[in-house]
Amino acid sequence: MLIRLLRTYLRPYKKPIALLVVLQFLQTCASLYLPTLNADIIDNGVVSGDTGYILTYGALMIGISLAQVVGNIGAVYYGARTASALGRDVRAAVFDRVQSFSAREVGNFGAPSLITRTTNDVQQVQMLALMTFTLMVSAPIMCVGGIVMALGLDVPLSGVLVGVVPVLAICVTLIVRRLRPLFRAMQERLDTVNRVLREQITGNRVIRAFVRDEYEQQRFRKANTDLTEVALGTGNLLALMFPVVMTVVNLSSIAVVWFGAHRIDSGGMQIGDLTAFLAYLMQIVMAVMMATFMFMMVPRAEVCAERIQAVLGTESSVVPPVAPVTELRRHGHLEIRGAGFRYPGAEEPVLRGIDLEARPGETTAVIGSTGSGKSTLLGLVPRLFDATDGEVMVDGTDVRSLDPKLLARTVGLVPQKPYLFAGTVASNLRYGNPDASDEELWHALEVAQAKEFVERLEGGLDAPVAQGGTNVSGGQRQRLAIARTLVQRPEIYLFDDSFSALDYATDAALRGALAEETADATVVIVAQRVATIRDADRIIVLDAGRVVGAGRHEELMADNETYREIVLSQLTEAEAA
Repeated sequence: MLIRLLRTYLRPYKKPIALLVVLQFLQTCASLYLPTLNADIIDNGVVSGDTGYILTYGALMIGISLAQVVGNIGAVYYGARTASALGRDVRAAVFDRVQSFSAREVGNFGAPSLITRTTNDVQQVQMLALMTFTLMVSAPIMCVGGIVMALGLDVPLSGVLVGVVPVLAICVTLIVRRLRPLFRAMQERLDTVNRVLREQITGNRVIRAFVRDEYEQQRFRKANTDLTEVALGTGNLLALMFPVVMTVVNLSSIAVVWFGAHRIDSGGMQIGDLTAFLAYLMQIVMAVMMATFMFMMVPRAEVCAERIQAVLGTESSVVPPVAPVTELRRHGHLEIRGAGFRYPGAEEPVLRGIDLEARPGETTAVIGSTGSGKSTLLGLVPRLFDATDGEVMVDGTDVRSLDPKLLARTVGLVPQKPYLFAGTVASNLRYGNPDASDEELWHALEVAQAKEFVERLEGGLDAPVAQGGTNVSGGQRQRLAIARTLVQRPEIYLFDDSFSALDYATDAALRGALAEETADATVVIVAQRVATIRDADRIIVLDAGRVVGAGRHEELMADNETYREIVLSQLTEAEAA
């Protein structure tokens, strides 16, 4: 997964990668040549007292060192830019894919997990790429080059390397194998911490209202402790790796000095060569150390890459049409024929055999008990979900064949839980129509019965709105959401229990103003409150995902027991009549 992800998103950056590889190669070659020059200075300059030789080769060493520094700086520069571009592109790809998801896919992954995958998981892959460009490219060159140069100095002494390198490789492999499952558990528990924290921040008012602070603290403490335990286990293994490697390194250095002293004593080796050999040994060990550092990051990056690919590899159940319809007659006629919806793996469908027709200039209401599928039914029209059976038609065209932008202009939905974005009142209202004038915004606010309270806000249309609209009341949030849809001026208005937070007087005034504003449009209202829908031209009664009645209020009161039970649970017999 990791290799495939990197190969896919690094393909556009072949030239910078090739350039940094060349720079890393040059600076590594320079590093490998310096110990040999140092050995020559010791053996041919220092021992013989030739100052000119020392100065000449010392100047050459300075020049090679400068070349090494320049190459290293260039490699790090291009490596950092390429890794940052990789992170940017992967984040954008994950974000774009999540934006294409329907509510079904978002629910499967969960919002906290999607946030973690878009941020922390991508960051881990980006860090791996950065360390690869800055360390891992030079590590094999330095390791192989160091071995070759060491063999060139003294073949018998190089036998120490034959024992050192395999021992290091075995130690690193054993530790890395235990790291992978721990890193997977760490990412999963990080998801849990994000989920608990998100719930507690969002539900802060509920927590305070029920005085559940201590309970929520315990929940977070448990999630945090679980993450800490896995992190400590990972840290213990990582902490073990460096002492093990350094122990092998120090023992090998002792062995080199011991055997090298005997070689010098026997005349088979010079002092400068031993110094250079020790330098090459350290370079080989540093290469192994760099590889070790990379191996520590690879297991976590692999887990993160799998989680990222799981998002990128998930296709939305709401698929854009191949040859979209880009024009309609713009009459706003809505027809649902035999529609059904079933979640994957569910035993029973949420909706089955739904037939509904809503015409321009009429108000169609949908009512039913909790869980009867009212909101799901409305979600089929703007394609929050796609019907698993039947058809949803707008002006005679299946919504699955419509261009998404055309469908968004034609259908305006006020959701059951209105959401406002961080910004201002004006920026939220213009979400549906960026070109709307201030006069249009005030008109929409007036119809939505929100003008009065917006005028009282400091700044009016420019008054700040917090994320989620948490700085306004529930009723104000609903009215602003209704105004946002009115600014859009669609052909079909869908109100999903959008009046539940309003008092009766505001509800009545709003419905009266809406009746004038949407006189030529198609209006579909989902409501629990009978007073909101009793004057509708047609009322659809849902029960357990089926249509069990359709007609006007008086007809349903006389003929439909389900509707009658709902009405009499809210009104007296006299009020219902």
